Amino acid sequence: MNHFFPSLSRPAVAALLILAPSIGLAQSSAAAPSAEATSATMNLTWEQVKQRFEAANPALRADALGVDEMKASEVTAFLRPNPTVSFTMDQLYPYSDPKLRPLASALTTGSVSYLHEREHKRELRLESAKQGTQIAASEHEDLKRTLEFNLRAAFVDTLQAKAVLKLAQEDLEYYDKIIQISRDRFKAGDLAQIDLDRIELLRVQYEAEIQTALVNLRTAKIQLLQLLNDRTAVEQFDVTGVFDFSEEIKPLDDYRQSALDARPDLRAALESIQQAQTNHKLAVANGSTDPTFAIDSGANPPLDPYVGFNISIPLRIFDRNQGEKQRTQIDIDRNRQLTEAARAQVFGDVDSAFALVESNLALLKPYKAQYKDQALRVRDTVTYSYQHGGASLLDFLNAQSDYRQVQLAYLQLIGSTLTAAGQLNLAVGREVLQ
Repeated sequence: MNHFFPSLSRPAVAALLILAPSIGLAQSSAAAPSAEATSATMNLTWEQVKQRFEAANPALRADALGVDEMKASEVTAFLRPNPTVSFTMDQLYPYSDPKLRPLASALTTGSVSYLHEREHKRELRLESAKQGTQIAASEHEDLKRTLEFNLRAAFVDTLQAKAVLKLAQEDLEYYDKIIQISRDRFKAGDLAQIDLDRIELLRVQYEAEIQTALVNLRTAKIQLLQLLNDRTAVEQFDVTGVFDFSEEIKPLDDYRQSALDARPDLRAALESIQQAQTNHKLAVANGSTDPTFAIDSGANPPLDPYVGFNISIPLRIFDRNQGEKQRTQIDIDRNRQLTEAARAQVFGDVDSAFALVESNLALLKPYKAQYKDQALRVRDTVTYSYQHGGASLLDFLNAQSDYRQVQLAYLQLIGSTLTAAGQLNLAVGREVLQ
């Protein structure tokens, strides 16, 4: 039986035989894509998809609130120490004879004290907090960069699924014409019944390809809607864009330099060095002595009211914040090494993505310039020869199969190239290829 379908395995042939009675039902389902297209009320371009994503993605919005939290911590960092107020009443005689007036000899005092921070501690805390906000903002941009790559991949998957579905529908439409011609030949006695059955039976494979393409398209749309946090029905959602590739790419060094300028994770690593240096200055400042100034006032009935002044200076004999000074100094070196690692990662990402784009373009160019047209020419030529008795049924079926494989491979390569372009955009940190 396999010699009828040389490109199919035995299980696939068995499936075709089982599904053969459902050809009529499959024909009615082929109209589903057009019905879905007509019911679509939302058709977004890539720029519109990005705008909706930035406004509605919950992960991105939650991370943006984290940046606002860091901004609020700047207020806390620059606060002054609160002054301390105390009140004292002493020399009370509650158990004495009430006639002796137990409050007659009471000593009342009140004081106000304030810790004075030296060595610009407040200013250094504020500077460190601001640098922390900058790091959080850069990390937020890095999260956006990563999520936009996932968004772009889902967008490309949707365009590819639409292109594959269109190809499957065109193949089915073309094959239906072949079936009709074959039926006319059978009625004229120019075609055997077994050959007509084999041609009609192969239509199930085209129907299966359409159903697979429909499922893939629906899945891609669901993933895109999930990233957009959109509850629109899949049937009412669609995207539009050019499903094609650009053969022009810049030299590798240009993308490397762009990545060094634009990558937010590298910028965050550089900002971490600055914050570590500020934290070290703060640790040194925290090792200095902060005096506490106090003013007190009181009254003792036998004496006149008085006012006093007090200065309290802690002796930093044992604790001079030595541990924090050492830790922050080490942290500077650690962040420098992490920055070098991030820079190496940038070069690795750009080089890998660039090589992937070049590889896909090298495969795509001959498809576009030669293989697509050749496959179409072979299919039409063999089909014409078969209809006029110049080619066998096996040649006809093989030509149909080869044409579908070449066209499908071309669409898959375009999708891979666009995904690779998105990978290069991710590596650079901004859109350098559409």
